[in-house]
Amino acid sequence: MLYRENGQFKTSYRSDQQVFPIAQDRLAIWLLVAFAAIGVPLLADEYLFRAILIPFLILSLAALGLNILVGYCGQISLGTGAFMAVGAYAAYNFMVRIEGMPVLAALLLGGVCATVVGVLFGIPSLRIKGLYLAVATLAAQFFWDWAFLRIKWFTNYSSSGSVSVANLNIFGLAIDSPQAKYLFCLAFLVVFALAAKNLVRSHIGREWMAIRDMDVAAAVIGIRPVYAKLSAFAVSSFIVGVAGALWGFVHLGSWEPAAFSIDRSFQLLFMIIIGGLGSIMGSFFGAAFIVMLPVFLNQALPALGGLVGVSIDTATIAHTELMIFGALIVFFLIVEPHGLARLWSIGKEKLRLWPFPH
Repeated sequence: MLYRENGQFKTSYRSDQQVFPIAQDRLAIWLLVAFAAIGVPLLADEYLFRAILIPFLILSLAALGLNILVGYCGQISLGTGAFMAVGAYAAYNFMVRIEGMPVLAALLLGGVCATVVGVLFGIPSLRIKGLYLAVATLAAQFFWDWAFLRIKWFTNYSSSGSVSVANLNIFGLAIDSPQAKYLFCLAFLVVFALAAKNLVRSHIGREWMAIRDMDVAAAVIGIRPVYAKLSAFAVSSFIVGVAGALWGFVHLGSWEPAAFSIDRSFQLLFMIIIGGLGSIMGSFFGAAFIVMLPVFLNQALPALGGLVGVSIDTATIAHTELMIFGALIVFFLIVEPHGLARLWSIGKEKLRLWPFPH
């Protein structure tokens, strides 16, 4: 009864085109953002920030960028980790080679560099698709793994091959405490999520979805496949590149190319499959699930083993995690291809009709 939009009449085009047309949704989003910005920093401890919240925010941002490409435009990509690495290393080089470079500008310029790389590796999508496109983007992953490991210029000639950043500050405010890092990542995520939500509702978003559903029919009605596909690669790579820069600068502080290996690409692909392809909300659900599952297994499996008198080591936990990921991906692809976001939508529809039968 509380979730019905009875009496909420649209009297203008602006009100009819709102991102959240139902007042209850708008209120819930505002309350959620307010709690995330005010309540969480007051309640969470340092472990929660470093192990769960900050990784969740950054991986949600990366999954959001990948979902634009795969979920909305239908272009398969297995090189997301490479685009994150390009954003991280480009931002690092802007910081160390340009004196006085603001951190915020370096992060955004890292995203711009990832955009250029994404468009270059997106050019094959004009001729190939499906499995062949996945292999082409996989080549980007292997190429940039090799480049950042072998070309010393990218790491500022570091003897160990790893790079590090410190003393981050934005407009004179130091980004050194877990709370400050969390709020910094939260601000990025809120801005990019709102921009992505509006973008997929615009004409370019409708072009992406038309290309995804049937590219030949989209070209017949006047949509330019070249523009639609390359713009999807550009937007996706920019968001992923910024997420990669945040992952290196804020979460890790010091990193090497292994931090953006092919495992990261598969992890992000798992997120959007489990969370829901073609859904902004699905990116958050998938990231929350992927981040929380290892933490849950690390606590639950040893406790369960203790109850039955079996010792469970960390290797067993890691293998169990991979098996659960695989089983869930198969389950969602067969039972609910739209992932957790679809289950959330079904729940909302039932609330709107309750207590009447669906």
